[in-house]
Amino acid sequence: MSANSRLTIAAHALAWIGLYQRQGNEVATSEQIAGSVNTNPVVIRRLLGDLRRAGLVESRRGAGAGWSLARELDAMTLLDVYEAVEPGPLFAMHRAQPDPECVVGSGIQPALQGIYEGIEETLRRELARVTLEKVLDDVLAAPR
Repeated sequence: MSANSRLTIAAHALAWIGLYQRQGNEVATSEQIAGSVNTNPVVIRRLLGDLRRAGLVESRRGAGAGWSLARELDAMTLLDVYEAVEPGPLFAMHRAQPDPECVVGSGIQPALQGIYEGIEETLRRELARVTLEKVLDDVLAAPR
């Protein structure tokens, strides 16, 4: 099982747009952002669509088309981004109902549910503490 990188790519895109706008540019194209992320622009457009629906970015069509921040980086948290790009819970239960006649099958979901909820709450609390401004500051301070 591979790890999900949607939150990382979305945070990367937002930090990139924020820096690009600070440099005096109005909008960024998905191709420009994709170049920094080293992925296909379609991947970026899909994520930016999720971020637009969450009110984190805006898009402009036609001449001068592109993406811009809908609010400042210091007004966005990693939790905002997570909620925009991760529609479901962090951990899921079985896709098919386990055997109710089996002692493990009948008890595994109740045993894990509370643990998973606690992990999710901790994750949300930690993500809410970090703004995208802090992420960009850390990016700019990182050695190259």
